This record gives sequence, C-alpha cells and structure tokens, in this order.
Amino acid sequence: MVIEVREYDPAWPVLAEAAARELRDALPGVFLELEHIGSTSVPGLAAKPIIDLMASVPSLDTVAEREDVLARLGYHRVDTGMRERLFYPRDDDDGRRTHHLHVVTASSWGTRNERLLRDHLRAHPEAAGAYGDLKRELATRIDDPDEYTRAKTDLVQELVDAARASRGLPLVTVWEE
Repeated sequence: MVIEVREYDPAWPVLAEAAARELRDALPGVFLELEHIGSTSVPGLAAKPIIDLMASVPSLDTVAEREDVLARLGYHRVDTGMRERLFYPRDDDDGRRTHHLHVVTASSWGTRNERLLRDHLRAHPEAAGAYGDLKRELATRIDDPDEYTRAKTDLVQELVDAARASRGLPLVTVWEE
C-alpha cells in the first residue's frame, strides 16, 4: 500500500464541515462537540487526504447504540483497543479511506492529544513545517500504514509534550493502549 501525502488542500476544511454537518443532522443532539482534527485541519500542512473528526459524547454508549445511523452514512466501527474511544472509518465507493470519526467521552475532551497537537501546529508554523517534511520523507520510503505512523512517533511525542506543557497538563504517551 502506498502512503499518499499531499500538499495542503484548502478544500479539506470545507469537506470536514460538510461531514460534521451530515453527522449532526443524522444524529441530532448526540454530539456535544465535533471538530476537525488531524493534519488536514492545519492550514499549510502536508497530509494524507483523510478527514479526521473528533466528537465528544456524555457516554460512548450514546453512539454505540446508534451505529446503524453511522453505517448508513458509510462509517463502520473498528475496534482499536483504545480506552474511552470509538473509531469509525469511512471509505469511498472505490474503497479508499476518506474520513475517520473518533468519538470520545466529554470528560476527556479538553486533554485529547489530537486536539492539543492540532492547536499547537496551527500556532507554530515552524513545527508544522518540520512535521510536514517528516511525513513527506517517510512516505517516500515506507508503504505500511502502521510503520509510517510509528515512524512519526518521536516528533509527534515532542510536539504533544510541548502542547501539553504550554497548558500546564501532565505529559502522557501519545500511544493510547
């Protein structure tokens, strides 16, 4: 499998907002918060062309009980083994991954590393540039998605540590088990 990293596309936030609106309309009142996260949410950052969304809910059961609605929208649940998180990827008609929906508990919303990293990269263009450079370089030599993700770990950990420290939050590993 080829890892595709593209230069930033200004259509990504538009696609994210459309997906978020579709989810809110299909499941009114279910999501407390719903935001665009991941590299496609950072202006100027190279990224895999997959729209990541993160939603908060009072209880994961709130969404687990409505998976039929998510399935009609093309989202299917994948068990990642991560605690306090449900994960729903969405593919297009050709089987290409287009979206990720991460559903987390409201109690953990404010300290989610993905949100903190997004905000840090938006506020620090030099960090975003270094991250984009690493992603482009890795994509030229790695074709396994898990290996690609793990190869980014040291830099992602450094960036998340900086983001958490700037907010007075305790440092945690970026790999949820």
